[in-house]
Amino acid sequence: MCRNIRTLHNFEPHATSDEVHAAAVQYVAKIAGTTKPSHANAEAFEAAVEEVAHTTQHLLNALVTTAPAKNREVEAEKRRARYAARV
Repeated sequence: MCRNIRTLHNFEPHATSDEVHAAAVQYVAKIAGTTKPSHANAEAFEAAVEEVAHTTQHLLNALVTTAPAKNREVEAEKRRARYAARV
């Protein structure tokens, strides 16, 4: 669905509230079909972002894994390599 939304679970350190909020903005923008809602829709857009971010944080707090935590830099390098292979 949204290729720009990054996995937030199982990283050390844990996902920040800014990362959760950014993912929520991307998700709501994709669903709404716009990254900049009209003035008439701005309140509904922001309310949806806050609800999605809140629910996402609850989900991240509830998830359990036995896998070792991932490293953000290593994962970023993997993304860059995949991108380079596509180009």
